[in-house]
Amino acid sequence: MVNSGNPQHLVVIGGGMVAQRLVEALRARDDAGRYRVTVFAEEPRAPYDRVGLTRWFEEGPEGIALGDPSLWADPLVTLHTDRKIESIDRAAKTVTDRLGKVHAYDELVLATGSSAAMPPIPGNDLPGVFVYRTIDDVAALRGWVEEKRRSYPEGKPVRGAVIGGGLLGLEAAGALTALDAQATVIEFGTHLMGVQVDLGGGHALKRLINGKGIGVRAETATSQMKPHRRTGHVGRLDFADGGRLDVDVVVVATGVRPRDELGRAAGLPVGERGGVVVDLTCRTEDPHVWAVGEVACIEGRCLGLVAPGNTMAEVVVDRLLGGLAEFPGADTATKLKLSGVDVASFGDAHARTEDAVEVVWADPVAGVYKKLVLSDDARTLLGGVFVGDAAPYASLRPMLGAELPGDDPSAFLLPEGGGGAPGLELPDDANVCSCNNVSAGTIRGAVTEHRCTDVPGVKACTRAGTTCGACLPLVKKLVDTELERAGIEVSTALCEHFEMSRAQLFDAVRVADLHSFSDIVARFGVSTEVPTGSTTGDASLVEPVETPVGNRGCDICKPVVASILASLGNGHILAGEQSTLQDTNDHMLANLQKDGTYSVVPRMPGGEVTPEGLIVVGQVAKDFGLYTKITGGQRIDMFGARVDQLPDIWRRLVDAGFESGHAYGKSLRTVKSCVGSTWCRYGVQDSVGMAVELELRYRGLRSPHKLKMGVSGCARECAEARGKDVGVIATDKGWNVYVGGNGGQTPRHAKLLAEDLTSEELLRTIDRFLMYYVRTADRLQRTAPWIEEVDGGLEGVREVIMEDSLGICADLDAAMARHVENYEDEWKAVLEDPEKLRRFSSFVNAPKDADPSLAYVTERGQRRPATSAERASGVVIAGPKLEVRA
Repeated sequence: MVNSGNPQHLVVIGGGMVAQRLVEALRARDDAGRYRVTVFAEEPRAPYDRVGLTRWFEEGPEGIALGDPSLWADPLVTLHTDRKIESIDRAAKTVTDRLGKVHAYDELVLATGSSAAMPPIPGNDLPGVFVYRTIDDVAALRGWVEEKRRSYPEGKPVRGAVIGGGLLGLEAAGALTALDAQATVIEFGTHLMGVQVDLGGGHALKRLINGKGIGVRAETATSQMKPHRRTGHVGRLDFADGGRLDVDVVVVATGVRPRDELGRAAGLPVGERGGVVVDLTCRTEDPHVWAVGEVACIEGRCLGLVAPGNTMAEVVVDRLLGGLAEFPGADTATKLKLSGVDVASFGDAHARTEDAVEVVWADPVAGVYKKLVLSDDARTLLGGVFVGDAAPYASLRPMLGAELPGDDPSAFLLPEGGGGAPGLELPDDANVCSCNNVSAGTIRGAVTEHRCTDVPGVKACTRAGTTCGACLPLVKKLVDTELERAGIEVSTALCEHFEMSRAQLFDAVRVADLHSFSDIVARFGVSTEVPTGSTTGDASLVEPVETPVGNRGCDICKPVVASILASLGNGHILAGEQSTLQDTNDHMLANLQKDGTYSVVPRMPGGEVTPEGLIVVGQVAKDFGLYTKITGGQRIDMFGARVDQLPDIWRRLVDAGFESGHAYGKSLRTVKSCVGSTWCRYGVQDSVGMAVELELRYRGLRSPHKLKMGVSGCARECAEARGKDVGVIATDKGWNVYVGGNGGQTPRHAKLLAEDLTSEELLRTIDRFLMYYVRTADRLQRTAPWIEEVDGGLEGVREVIMEDSLGICADLDAAMARHVENYEDEWKAVLEDPEKLRRFSSFVNAPKDADPSLAYVTERGQRRPATSAERASGVVIAGPKLEVRA
């Protein structure tokens, strides 16, 4: 409704995310048309999602556009782009734009945000030095990197550095990697993301970042940037400790400064560290001037996060319309938006509260670190840190300041499927979406009162999850719970980008014969946009909003699609677009270790290896200074290899006849065996021969989760076959096969599937079992829980693969035959392809035989990573040269 009289004029200076929210909220609530709004944006475009800036490289400006474009077509809203405001005249209540035009206002909102800080490092004005703040910044960065690549010889990488290891710095490093440039993060503090995570979390984060092919130099101060002597462009960074790093491009991400120059010039008070001072209503000293977002100094500080900025925008709108809202305090919860790197924190992450208790769960091998900060009685949740597995974040963050249920808070940190974690029934006033200040009660109301039956409908109705998206898992959980209570069928969608379950998507991709993520998402993906006029939810509650997350995929569906494509024989997992879908370990064809190095695991089928092979393995380990261990899967792991060493190590192993052991993949790991009838006086069948045949048959088979097998030559069960996904035990008449044995947090014994099979029958049975599992299991679902969910349980599985109850056995047989026929060793293929080899280039400008960030001690004749205490003692082994340093 447009006010037929004379609406007041609200001028908003700034065209960022918070300005967008303010205008959107005002138009949603101002039914009487009391205000007309004019927005002056300095950039030549409408507001966009600065939090998701890195997505611009893949999706362009449309992928990070904010809200419904129809907002700017509203007759009461005017957006001026590329129209910087030069001055404010508070006495006359006018602003003057860069064209010299004067505009009167009744109320004025400063939403000018902040600018990238540039530290006073000599050489910071050299060509090739960038900040990372706007679309223009990232466009210039991409142009520079692409120009450098064109000017270099084939195979020479573009070397990049990011100064600053905070949220923005890591996203900038991810952007360089996306541009196929090397990246090294230079951090002055002790660890990455020091504001958000503690030292333990920082160490885990470093391992994850290294796993993305990004180098890290912590506790390093840049003293100067030096030009290349030939081009004059930035060519080297010199460090205060005497080190140096050759570079072709530098991104500075050391923080931001509030854009308060207009307020200063207009005589408004500013904070000690900048920012226009406002009270809890977001009003400045001038009763007609307000400030929101990063430019506002509220309660003595400026807040560089979108959530408190959006809250300020809502407060101002409420006050303009006669309400009494006040700023409730800042939600400083953060989540890193870098694909494949799961990091989140909230509340008192550093446990600064007096007598606070810290509960920590860490898995260095998996690169996971999780911490809860609790009150001294271990009941009230004060904060949390999650690195490598941020799944608990969405459920726990809304419980900040509340008592956790149950007697053991550590149960909330156990891995999914670990059991023990009590259910969290969030109170209605728990804040689920901090970006848009949406409570659990509002989401429940969207389902029960406004008849929203899916996440997109709830997003349109409440705006929850429409900004950064970190709360979407919790939103989905709340929606599903309410639907179940109402007796409505709950969606089994893989994620918000695919309405299908993993099993449905597998069949759809197979039948449609699709071979790329782009084609799959174009054919079967769902748009997350809610068109204007949508009947989803109650349109009378709020205008529908478009949430253009787009069909770019996420950390859930990308690895799933990668696994599906690999299972269907779509070529090398690092070929073309597939390389961008892989998890950290698959991305490097190696397992990331706690110190940022990798393990090398050649396949030894059935644990069998020749003396000549052992000699090669031993010589490789000796030459590269690797720690060696015989594993429970009867093969040899070699630990401590740098990324750049992996091709050299594997070249020697491949030449000696070894191939990838797939220790890094969601695939077959090992087939363990005893010596069987070949040597053992109790053996009744050749268990080694069968184990070798099984391992060579199923090697490289990608599946929803890792697979392990075992073959025992008699009922004494020395190979522990009944603890495996597929276990085979010899009998006088043939082979018994057991399925569904799992280790991990919830161990399961395998159950008997079939008895006294011939070798041919055994292979056919296992073929069908594995293919049925690969096609129908959920993501990250092991065989034991999958069997429980199959209709009829184990008997249902038996009917499908032994009796062909579904008529699909011929198809399963053919699928396995194709897998066996098309298998290729992934590392051998990498060594033969210069393009794939490029990803293993060294990302640290250091001598090839040393990395100063690696430190070891000798234990039982081998070197292992030094602990923090051992590093502090000053006597450790540095790098592969094994030289003692003081």
